[in-house]
Amino acid sequence: MPYLLQQLLTLSAKQNPNQEAVIYKNRGMTYEELERASNQLAHILRINGIERGDRVGIYLNKSLESVVAIFGILKAGAVYVPLDPSAPVKRVAFIIGNCGMKALVSTQRKMTGLLTALPDSSPVRCLILADEDAPTDDGTASRAKKVAWPEVLQQPANSPPSVPVIEDDLAYILYTSGSTGEPKGVMISHRASLTFVDWAYECFQVQATDRVSNHAPLHFDLSIFDIFTTIKAGATVILVPEELTIFPVNLANFIEEQRITIWYSVPSALTRLVLHGNLESHRFPHLRTILFAGEVFPVKYLRQLKTLIPHAEYYNLYGPTETNVCTFYQVKDIPPDRVDPFPIGKACANTEVFAINDRNEIAKPGEVGELYARGPSLMKGYWGMPEKTKTVLVPHPVHPPLWEERVYRIGDLVKQDEEGNYLFLGRRDNMIKSRGYRIELGEIETALYSHPKIEEVAAIAIPDEQIGNAIKAVVVAREAAELTKGELESFCSKRIPKYMIPDIIEFRTSLPKTSTGKVDRTLLLKEHLEGQSVK
Repeated sequence: MPYLLQQLLTLSAKQNPNQEAVIYKNRGMTYEELERASNQLAHILRINGIERGDRVGIYLNKSLESVVAIFGILKAGAVYVPLDPSAPVKRVAFIIGNCGMKALVSTQRKMTGLLTALPDSSPVRCLILADEDAPTDDGTASRAKKVAWPEVLQQPANSPPSVPVIEDDLAYILYTSGSTGEPKGVMISHRASLTFVDWAYECFQVQATDRVSNHAPLHFDLSIFDIFTTIKAGATVILVPEELTIFPVNLANFIEEQRITIWYSVPSALTRLVLHGNLESHRFPHLRTILFAGEVFPVKYLRQLKTLIPHAEYYNLYGPTETNVCTFYQVKDIPPDRVDPFPIGKACANTEVFAINDRNEIAKPGEVGELYARGPSLMKGYWGMPEKTKTVLVPHPVHPPLWEERVYRIGDLVKQDEEGNYLFLGRRDNMIKSRGYRIELGEIETALYSHPKIEEVAAIAIPDEQIGNAIKAVVVAREAAELTKGELESFCSKRIPKYMIPDIIEFRTSLPKTSTGKVDRTLLLKEHLEGQSVK
């Protein structure tokens, strides 16, 4: 029974050595090739001083080499840290210094820009360059040793180095946005990740014949399902080129041409497919399962998607990076009059979730409470942030003496319906005060999304000395649709209380997105405040 993530690859390579493991554009690797190449990378890392528990960064665009890097780093007994290749170099440099990376797998081109941002005290001592023809010495001043890819491929390939790793050791660190403005590193062990991977494998019945999309970037936790659950099944990972996300018609063609059977992404990617992907011209005969997570899926677009691809099964997955996926819900029929988002569902296997009300009691069905998660899938903490870790990994709030292990305080407000499914109501820290009223911004977005001419919307709170917070809605209308502020105010007045109607309505042609595809609300607020300061 595998207890380390890299063992999933080794086992599948023994069982199906000639099966395609990963495909990117016109290149592919079999399980045997991926196993051998990752063994070679593990050996070169060990030769260059990488030891058990050391952090190794992956600073690559999507590629076969990026998947080799994941498994090679794990086989070296190290911790892989995927870096956003499109992020500002200062942010990348901060992460490198923050978790003390000793090595990086990158390319000559990407490293040229990054090296100038790294301080002399940078912990990086080894650069593995995935370019086939990258020089080991390009004249760039750096104390880090450069290793070209051909040298990697000269290492022993039949077996990985022997490193005494156990299931409780760290497997990877995923950096997420922090409230202080600096990213925080979520530490996930092999045990925690495998708890999720094993559940997903069983729940969605992933088979060796499946072709699973990898739409999410590697620094986003959705990629954990794409890579490891697929490899466990001996199936094929189809890396989705980043440029396809800009052109929904091309992405729809890609899904059909690549015969993808399981799709997993944020809802906004699926929304763009519904609106601009020309889905009615496709049948998608192979697509059997559509998974989505990361944000609320507007019901009107989910309904359209189910109409266009009726034969697929649809699942709403929920959980922050700190817990992996902790609840799920299968979406079946969607009544024509439904506008409220679907539940986030019930707990995954080997995971417990519960809500705590304002009286510090387990919330009863129908009662609002803050969600907590308990089980082996929880993170170990935030890298280098023990105090922050203590605020979210806490003793059981109701029965602290009964369980010594920590539970994770998620910070989301929920309530259970009559069937025991949890309904997501919003973030505890997304509840704002305006004119003395407690307001959940998600409720305003739900109301606006029900307008037939609205394509996208984001509600944000604008600090206001007189009323606490003003509410701003940033709206994207459908093509050729004419909307006015007055029309939307009138529309909202029939659906939400007067105090929740946005004070400011701004029309845009698109909403800014983060590197993981979510609406960038932080940037929207920043742009508004900067615009006010100019005035």
